[in-house]
Amino acid sequence: MATLENELLKVSVRTQGAELTSLFDKTNGIEHLWQGDPAVWGWHAPNLFPVIGACLNNQLLIKGKTYPMERHGFTRQSQFTLLNSSQTQALFSLRYNEQTMAAYPYRFEFQIEYQLEGKTLTVTYRVINEAQESIYFSVGGHPAFNVPFFPQEDYTDYYVAFDADEKLERHLLSKSGYFTGQTEPVPTPDRKLALTKHLFDQDALVFKNITSRRVSIRSKNHDVSLSVGYPPFNYLGIWAKPGAPFVCIEPWLGCSDSEGKQVAIEAKEGIQRVEPGAIFEATFNISVA
Repeated sequence: MATLENELLKVSVRTQGAELTSLFDKTNGIEHLWQGDPAVWGWHAPNLFPVIGACLNNQLLIKGKTYPMERHGFTRQSQFTLLNSSQTQALFSLRYNEQTMAAYPYRFEFQIEYQLEGKTLTVTYRVINEAQESIYFSVGGHPAFNVPFFPQEDYTDYYVAFDADEKLERHLLSKSGYFTGQTEPVPTPDRKLALTKHLFDQDALVFKNITSRRVSIRSKNHDVSLSVGYPPFNYLGIWAKPGAPFVCIEPWLGCSDSEGKQVAIEAKEGIQRVEPGAIFEATFNISVA
C-alpha cells in the first residue's frame, strides 16, 4: 500500500492491480472514490491491461495460437511491485512472468505511476517492450466515483458535463460484452448527461467519436465537482451498476471485440503497438474542485 498526501488530498493505492483505493478531499471531508462494496461491485479503480472489455470466447489470438484472457485483462488481479514512493508520488511495476506468459506471450514491463499535485492526481501508464518483437495491447482506466457527494442529495441531482459540444452515439454491447454493430444517439443538451437510475440498464455507454478531452461529475445543488482529463485516450466508457451510488469515468485505448469472427491481436480495434526496446506512455488525471 502507498499513501500520497498533501494539505488538500489524501490518496491510497494498493499493490494488487496498483489500484487506487481512496481519493479523500481533506478540505470538505468527501471520499470521492467508490469503496468497493463486494455486494454491489467489488472494485475501486481497476487498471485495464493488456485488453479492454471482452475478448471473443475469452481468448486472445496471437501468431495463430489462442490464449485465455479474462475481461479487462489480468492486471487488476496481479500483484505489482512498489518500485519507489514519496509523499506525493508512487511508481508500481508488473513484469512478465510465468503466469502472464501463459495468457499473453510477450516480454514486457507495465508501470503505473501516481503523482499528486494540489487537488489533481495524475495517472501515467508505461508499457516497456523487453522483447525482440512488437508488442500489441490495450490499456485504460476504470475509476468509480461516489455519487452523490453529500448524504442529503440524490443520484439524480448529478450529471456528467462535457468540455465540448457533442453529437454522441453509444455503441451497444451484447449480454456477453461484445459490440453488436448497433448504435443509438445519446443527447447531451447544454453539454450535460443526466445521471438516472436506469441510464446503465443496457450496460456501459461506450463512445468512440467523443470530442471532449475532459468530463466532470457535477451537481445542480452546489459547485463541488470532480473531473477526469484524458487527452491521449480515443475511447470513453461511462458506467455504473444499475441503481448503485457511483459512476465510472473510463478513458480507454482499445475496446471490446465485436460479435463475429475472432481476429488476431494486431487487428483488434483500437489496439496499441510498442516496438522492441521502446516505451509507450499515456496519462490521464483526476481533479477535484
